[in-house]
Amino acid sequence: MQDAYGRQIDYLRLSVTDLCNFRCQYCMPPEGVKKQQHRAILSVEECAEIAGAAVRCGVGKIRLTGGEPLVRRGILDICRRLRALPGLEELCLTTNGSLLPQLAGPLRDAGVDRLNISLDTLRPDRFSRLTRLGRLEDALSGIRAAEEAGFSRLKLDTVLIGRFNDDEIGDFLQLTLDHPWEVRFIELMPMGPCAAWDKGCFLSGETVLERYPALEPLESQGVARRYRLPGAKGSVGLISPVSHDFCGSCRRIRVTADGHLKGCLHSREEIPLRGLHGAELEAAIRQGIAQKPERHRLALGASDTPRNMNQIGG
Repeated sequence: MQDAYGRQIDYLRLSVTDLCNFRCQYCMPPEGVKKQQHRAILSVEECAEIAGAAVRCGVGKIRLTGGEPLVRRGILDICRRLRALPGLEELCLTTNGSLLPQLAGPLRDAGVDRLNISLDTLRPDRFSRLTRLGRLEDALSGIRAAEEAGFSRLKLDTVLIGRFNDDEIGDFLQLTLDHPWEVRFIELMPMGPCAAWDKGCFLSGETVLERYPALEPLESQGVARRYRLPGAKGSVGLISPVSHDFCGSCRRIRVTADGHLKGCLHSREEIPLRGLHGAELEAAIRQGIAQKPERHRLALGASDTPRNMNQIGG
């Protein structure tokens, strides 16, 4: 289905929880988030029903997000139900990787096609400081478990933060020399806890190209501009929602863990989906697609959404 600006909307990011076993500084407050009552979050059945309606509206790709989706009770059941949807072409999941040693194999068996693993630093002390609760070794063990389970084309998502991890760009590029992974540097967005951070924390993706001019351009894929170091097994992606916004080619909608459709990550506008079924549910999703904003306004300041990233879905 096309939105009002002629963009083909075929990608749903479905959040299954706002909870996480990390407390990443740019995403969540140090005390975490208040656990909502069970009935406030989409049930397994509601996740499947909304996903099915989205597929009937033209969605071919679904990515499960959170919070951390692997802390969600029933995550494997959700994956199995979505994988069984007629017309769904690709089922993906974004995770911090810490629970993959136990769940990578079951996720593969449940029908997940691809994994994105968040990894913002390769230094244990920085990892602990940024995530507040996490250990680097758990994330690295998760990457190994994903490969052992048969997941190929792994993507490692690295939020680029000035004066925190920009001195590790070369270390991340080294990973692509030795492994068939795509390391994707994502610009830090002014939203949630980091909206008031010092401007020096917000680096353009061009920083990577300026420091490593040997990177050779590849064909872009989705929102990522892609590159490769000579002789590398893997690739490098630059995702630049602030400096090079890709709003004109955005093809996604989002559904929050409490059942609200968002046409744009940074928009205040939401459409409640809970309690809707059948044609009424499809009509609401089509309305959300039709009302998708033309673009965000990050270039003018902070995000307009009142929600933190964990409340929307990363």
